[in-house]
Amino acid sequence: MRKAVIKYNNIEAGLLRELDTGEYEFLYNEQYALKYPEQFIVFQMPVSKNPYRSKRLFPFFEGLIPEGWLLTIAAESWKINKNDRMGLLLACCQNTIGAVSVHPIKEEQNA
Repeated sequence: MRKAVIKYNNIEAGLLRELDTGEYEFLYNEQYALKYPEQFIVFQMPVSKNPYRSKRLFPFFEGLIPEGWLLTIAAESWKINKNDRMGLLLACCQNTIGAVSVHPIKEEQNA
C-alpha cells in the first residue's frame, strides 16, 4: 500500500493512500480538521472526519501530475509507467506550484 502526507501551505492536512484493493482514500488529519475546519484542499472534499474513497485517483490529485513532454521526462527518469498515476504523483509532486504538496511515506517508515 502506497501512502503520502498531503500538505496545505506546508501544514500537514491529511493522508492519501492507495489501498490493496486498488481504491484510493484521503483522510484529513484530525488536528488539521479541528484547527482549520474551513480550509479544504479542494471544493469536492471539504474538511471532514470521514475518509473520502474513490475507485480512481481523485481528480484533484490527478491534476497535479505533469502532462505532455514533462510527463514523458518524469516517467523515463524515474522509470514509472505513465499509467501508474499514484507512482507519478509520489515521484513528481513534492514541490508543486500551488499550496498543496504530496510527500511520500516510504514503506520502511510504516514498520
